[in-house]
Amino acid sequence: MMTLEQLAIFIAVAEREHLTNGASAVGLTPSAVSASIKALERAYNVDLFDRVGRRIQLTRAGRLFLDKARRTLASVKEAEGLLSELGGLSTGHLDIEASQTIANYWLPTRLLRFRALWPGISVGFRDGNTASVVQAVISGRAELGFVEGTVDEPALAARPLHSDELVVVMSSRAGDVATDRLHELQWITREPGSGTGTEFEAALAAIGIDSTTLPVALTLPTNEAVLSAVRGSSCAAALSRLVVAPFVASGELHALDIALAPRQFTILRHKERRLSAAALEFERICKEP
Repeated sequence: MMTLEQLAIFIAVAEREHLTNGASAVGLTPSAVSASIKALERAYNVDLFDRVGRRIQLTRAGRLFLDKARRTLASVKEAEGLLSELGGLSTGHLDIEASQTIANYWLPTRLLRFRALWPGISVGFRDGNTASVVQAVISGRAELGFVEGTVDEPALAARPLHSDELVVVMSSRAGDVATDRLHELQWITREPGSGTGTEFEAALAAIGIDSTTLPVALTLPTNEAVLSAVRGSSCAAALSRLVVAPFVASGELHALDIALAPRQFTILRHKERRLSAAALEFERICKEP
C-alpha cells in the first residue's frame, strides 16, 4: 500500500527532477529515495520518471500523479491541523519554509519562543530561496512561508512582518564608492530566484541603475558563500544588514554609503486552505516585536 512517506519522497524528487536534491529535501539518502520510488513504480506497474543519462524527467504519468500527490499531502496536513486544534495545541505538527536570510537570522529566536510555549507541537523547518518557498506553500508542503520582499502569486495571501535593509559591502580594504561608480566594481550576487537578488535589482532600479550593467564575478547560492567571497576579495555584494552587521562592526567589512530602499519580510499562506491553530499561533508570535 502506498504510504505518505512515499508521496512526500516522490514530490520532493519530482519538483526538482533530481534524485540527490530531492533526497536532501526530505532528509534521506539518495539510495533510500531511489528504492522508495522504484517500489512505488513496481507496485502500480507505472513509470513515473524517465532516466535520461544521469538525469531524470517526469513521464506523462508522473506529471499527472504529481498534481494528485500534492493535493493529497495538503489534505493530510489540513487533517493534522484540525487534530491539533481539537487537542488545544497540546500536540500537533507545523511545516514552515523560509528563504535563507530569514531562516538563518530572523526566525530561529521566534521558533525557540514557539517551542517554549508549545512543546507538544513539532516543527518541520526547511530553508530555500524565495521561488522554492512559494512553491512549497502552493503545493502544501509548507503551511506557512517566509520570504524577502513581495510575491505576485494569485494563490497566496502575503502579509508584511518586519522591515529589513539591504547593505552594499566590500572588504574593509576598500574605500567609499559613489553611486554612479557602482558599474566599476566586480559583484558577487545570489542565484536566480533569491529574494535578496530580486530585491537588490528593484532597489537599484529605484535609484536609476540597471542591475544588468554591473559586472558579475560570481553568482553563489547562499549568503554565507557570498560573505566568504567578499571577505577574501575586492568584490562588492548586497546583503541584509542582519547578515553583515557583525562583520561591519568588527571592521572586517565596510558598508558603502549607498541608500537602498528598505524591504519587507513577508509571511505567505494559501488563500484556499484553512490555517491550523499551530500556524495561527506561530504567525502571532512572528508579529510580536
